[in-house]
Amino acid sequence: MRKIFAYPLSVLFYLAFGLTICIFHPIQWVCYNWFGYQAHKKSVDYLNFSIMRCLNLLGTRFTFTNAYTLKRDQPIIIVANHQGQWDIPPLIWYLRRIHPKFISKIELGKGIPSISYNLRKGGSALIDRKDKRQSILAIRDLTRTLNATNRSVVIFPEGTRSKDGVPKEFATGGLITLFKAMPTAIVLPVTIENSYKLMRWGGFPQDIGVHVKHTVHEPIPVAGADPEALVKQLQDVVLGAFPSVRKHQPKSIIPAK
Repeated sequence: MRKIFAYPLSVLFYLAFGLTICIFHPIQWVCYNWFGYQAHKKSVDYLNFSIMRCLNLLGTRFTFTNAYTLKRDQPIIIVANHQGQWDIPPLIWYLRRIHPKFISKIELGKGIPSISYNLRKGGSALIDRKDKRQSILAIRDLTRTLNATNRSVVIFPEGTRSKDGVPKEFATGGLITLFKAMPTAIVLPVTIENSYKLMRWGGFPQDIGVHVKHTVHEPIPVAGADPEALVKQLQDVVLGAFPSVRKHQPKSIIPAK
């Protein structure tokens, strides 16, 4: 019965979502080309706010818990688990004050209205996984900008999204690269729950009545920390906050302290 209701609501959602990204594409273009970075950034904020409202048509609820005041006096590395594409709009909207940027595969930089334009023009890094030198240069340029502007970057260190909500071990390479390139940064751990449920039946239909939760944990400074120990600490914090899946955690995942 739930899936039957999901079909018409998913049609409504995709119509609203498609219309939203098509409307915001020229808005972004005008903001970027006529008014510059700040105006473009505002348009991206409201694009993601609107995407969340589209998801509300499915009965999706969002809870974003953040008890910490985030200052703009140093760059920030946002470290989160990854469950799907719907992880991202709440991160951009609720953390808009710290200007989140992304490290994305180069293929996403074209073909998707609004989203591809933002990745190309909004300050994120597009990397070619087949070209190591290009990837290194793109990340280097991104981190230089972040250090100079005290903005933030989002990284999903599991490497791939969890399709069943069960967390995966963190890969160390990308995190340690960012730690070394951004030694004055603080790290902001974020636990994301339930967004994978929206895609439980694939892309269509989307599930209905899902409660997507984002929980921000205490920031951790990069300075003075051993990089590998910091990766393990972040894994403990982010993945250890899953009460619903802790019993399913692989033995290789370090338990939360």
